[in-house]
Amino acid sequence: MKKFPAILTLSAVLAAAFAVLPTFAADAAAPLRDTPPTVATPDPLPLLSLSEEVMFKYLSAEIAEQRGNYFASYATMMSIARSTRDSRLARRAVEVAMAGKLTNEALSASRLWVELAPHSEEASQVVLGLQLSTNRLDEAKQTLAQRLAASNAQTLPAMIGQTQRLIARVPDKAKAAALLRELLTPYRESLDARLALVQSSVASGDQTTAQREAREALEKNPRSELAVLALSQVVTDKDQSAKLLADFLQKNPKAREVRLAYSRKLFEDGKIAEAKAEFKTLLQYLPQDQTALYALGLLSVQTNDLPEAEKYLAAYIKTLNGKPDGERDATQALMVLAQIAEDRKDLPQALKWLDQVDATGQGAYLGAILKRAQLTAKSGRLDEARKLLAQAEVESDDERIKLIIAEAQLLRDAGQLNEAMQVLEEALQHSPDNTELLYEHAMAAEKNRQTDVMEVSLRKIIKLAPDSPQAYNALGYSLADRNQRLPEAYDLIKKALELAPEDPFIMDSMGWVEFRMGRFEKAEEILGRAYALKPDPEIAAHLGEVLWVKGREDDAKKLWRNASTKDPKNETLKGTLTRLQVKL
Repeated sequence: MKKFPAILTLSAVLAAAFAVLPTFAADAAAPLRDTPPTVATPDPLPLLSLSEEVMFKYLSAEIAEQRGNYFASYATMMSIARSTRDSRLARRAVEVAMAGKLTNEALSASRLWVELAPHSEEASQVVLGLQLSTNRLDEAKQTLAQRLAASNAQTLPAMIGQTQRLIARVPDKAKAAALLRELLTPYRESLDARLALVQSSVASGDQTTAQREAREALEKNPRSELAVLALSQVVTDKDQSAKLLADFLQKNPKAREVRLAYSRKLFEDGKIAEAKAEFKTLLQYLPQDQTALYALGLLSVQTNDLPEAEKYLAAYIKTLNGKPDGERDATQALMVLAQIAEDRKDLPQALKWLDQVDATGQGAYLGAILKRAQLTAKSGRLDEARKLLAQAEVESDDERIKLIIAEAQLLRDAGQLNEAMQVLEEALQHSPDNTELLYEHAMAAEKNRQTDVMEVSLRKIIKLAPDSPQAYNALGYSLADRNQRLPEAYDLIKKALELAPEDPFIMDSMGWVEFRMGRFEKAEEILGRAYALKPDPEIAAHLGEVLWVKGREDDAKKLWRNASTKDPKNETLKGTLTRLQVKL
């Protein structure tokens, strides 16, 4: 029986790593290029004195909004905006109308805002957005066409992207696509226009048009990374999509975005070695590319090439130069580096990596503190480890409880079981129904040979969380391991298996109770399935004992040798070999 800690799997980490790799955005609202900042001409504000009447109306409007009377608030705010000619009050009227979902009123207020602040780009955008979202397409079309026509060669790409994002608000995606196509007809030779049409076609579900536009874009701009990325995203055949990128890279080997996209496709297809090769090629052109270094490090972990993983992740951390990474969570790289150092028994280096985790990321910071405490205790400095936990800042009761459980586990691992029990019992006085504390209390009690105390805690968990399999499994396994109340143990584990049928550790418990009940064939079948899912030393200990009792001693020894190589200190395995007087 095993605990069931919440861990971040490598696949999840890799998913996070590849989430930042480039793809051509299928979302029609996504910008094609970064819009350059524009310097707005400020609109003059009226010179007026704040009369008692204006103040009274303004406060009345604000109070009405707070009470949920949005229309009254809007009407009053519009009244004083018209009388004072103050654009700020017109803007506030828009906000009130939007908060109350008064769309028509919001449009009226936004028009007044534009009238009072004709140079305000924000006001113009709001008017257009409301016109489009309410299907007033003819009104919006004229304005959008004028804005496009007024653009020059430098500002046209940004204006096309802005137009696309605004039109994406139209509820009817087919009408939106038709409107954008009409507006961009004079600019079809522009790459930005064609790519905007690709995205709009995808949003409206018109894959045929999307593919045609993307192919034409690439034909006219054969060296454009955006064009090939667009086409690779809209073709339906995965192999054809990958070939498009590979062919482009043959002619344009320094195309970073395309190489990253191709690497992503290879990773998603399970071609890990090929993906690594592409990242290494990218590093030949860009030796400090953070995405490539990060991904190579994590892919090397997946292929169990830990020296390479350490090399790339350490290089990635070095490129940060103490600054946060805006695209990915550097904490994961630091945690992996710490784990690699721990695995090779270099605890000081592991602690150095953990020291670099930024305290501003609270979840990551807490995880690093817990790991630092664990490694510090493993170094023989238990008091220092407990002090680390005591001084850690927390933001919630859940985080406080995590620290308490971590302290109890440190004490338990150090053999100070009474102290661990005391820490948990004091915490349970404040949080008597916390299932995490109860579970840890049960595990500490079992190790302290207080099985009656363990059973009380586990049964309370079952009552509080009847759909959680852990307590059923823990109690059932404990009874089976002590060879007591086996029918009850069987029923408890059966319930746990119904709740989590694919859990290998619950399968292990079921196989073990079957063995205790003398059903050796069934036990071997279940334990074999569990070990295939998770080749854990504890499962190996149980399966090996079944084989040993069945007379297959050589098979049992082979299994135990493999398990001992992975985890020579595993208590269940050591106990099994001692009890059966087996020497490997």
